[in-house]
Amino acid sequence: MVWRLDSGLEDKVVIVTGACGGIGRAVARDFAEAGSQVLATDLDQGALDELVASLPGGGHRGLALDVVDDVAREQLVDVATQQMGGIYALAHTAALLIRRPSLNEVTEADWDSQIDTNLKATFFLSRLVANAMTERGEGRIILFTSQSWWTGGFGGSSVYAASKGGVVSLSRSLARNYGPAGITVNTVSPGQINTAMLLTDLDPAVYEKMRAETPLGYVGEPDEVSGVVVFLASSHARYVSGATINVSGGYLMY
Repeated sequence: MVWRLDSGLEDKVVIVTGACGGIGRAVARDFAEAGSQVLATDLDQGALDELVASLPGGGHRGLALDVVDDVAREQLVDVATQQMGGIYALAHTAALLIRRPSLNEVTEADWDSQIDTNLKATFFLSRLVANAMTERGEGRIILFTSQSWWTGGFGGSSVYAASKGGVVSLSRSLARNYGPAGITVNTVSPGQINTAMLLTDLDPAVYEKMRAETPLGYVGEPDEVSGVVVFLASSHARYVSGATINVSGGYLMY
């Protein structure tokens, strides 16, 4: 196969959740560069409108919703299938991180909101999307975990780490169940990436320690993650499923 960025992606409909975040924005842009039609979703319609207007190519749409809401998830899938022609790929970057100074300060509300957003919504959205993909006989689902699924949480993010560990296990189960329908399911595991989420309530000393311990010597940028997502959605990765791709500049090695 001749290497092309758009291999299998041109004119395909791709849902990108969390599209106004640092990584989500880069993912949406790279899919648009590859010729895909991007259905971008996040919480703020104004920010989505600005994002969609900035994307190259045509046919892109922005739809504000909360992925925790089951009715909103169904609306998202309906727009992709009924109005845009069907879902080829889901890049699910949306997540919630709440850091607390100590485990004793973690509340049940902290726990519930992060598990609901990061794990529960991931399952139900993935199932909806996979059922739509099954009718087409192919599809790519790319979920997002974090280096904390392996290391545990830094900076009081223990619940976030637990939720992201669940995403890794979930993605493997989804890959086993939906593989016979021609659907691959993989997970991207970013390390320290320069986004607002990384910096949320993070002790600067922890940030500097992570940077210093990264063999490549710097904190990554969102576009150093988005290319991996596009690869996993492309035909070049058609035989990759159930994998967790480590994108941490060597901070983790497994």
